[in-house]
Order: sequence, then structure tokens, then C-alpha cells
Amino acid sequence: MNRKKKLGMEGEERAAVYLDHKGYELLERNFRCRWGEIDIIALDGETLCFIEVKTRNSVRHGLPAEAVGRRKMMRLQRCAHVYMERFGGRYRDVRFDVVEVIKLNPRRFAVRHLPGGRTA
Repeated sequence: MNRKKKLGMEGEERAAVYLDHKGYELLERNFRCRWGEIDIIALDGETLCFIEVKTRNSVRHGLPAEAVGRRKMMRLQRCAHVYMERFGGRYRDVRFDVVEVIKLNPRRFAVRHLPGGRTA
């Protein structure tokens, strides 16, 4: 496994633990469809959240969430539609979140949750 993939997997694990500690009910990880992948699908109360996790070793090239552009969001929305058609017509509220993970050193990570993908 290459370093980039390993870093991404570490970041997704840190994000899942963080969300679990915040009270989210994790429903699915790495949901795949023909349009791409959703890293984490979780419930925040009654809101179904489709969560993109972005992990970096540093912020030298910008914050991780800055890598989630319009094109990526469109793919996430398509995947979310597929998920909803298969499993979840019962959810009224849906939200797209981003979780930024920065690996500070081999044992420490900084995690920032951006509900609704907001950076501010």
C-alpha cells in the first residue's frame, strides 16, 4: 500500500472515531457506486450526513477542505442519491460535511469537522 493511501485510511479512521465521540451514529464507511465513493455516512440526530474526509501531512498547500471542489461535491451528491434510493428514503434532512485531518506527527492528528462543508 502506498503512503498516500495509508495516510487517507488513517485519516478516515481518525474522523470516524471523532464523529463517534461527538455522538454521530456511523452507518457506513466507504460506500461505493458508479459515481465514486462516500467516505462516511452517519446520522447526526435525525439528519443523514454524507461526509468527505480529507487528510494531509501539512497545510503547506492549503487546508484539506480546500481540495473539496464543486466537481467533487457533485460526485458526492450523485453517490448520495444512489444511497438514498437503495437504503434511505426515510430521512428528511440531509447534509454534506467535510472532516479535515492533519497528521501532525506519527501519533497526533488534528481533526476539524465542517458541518455543511463550511470553512468558516
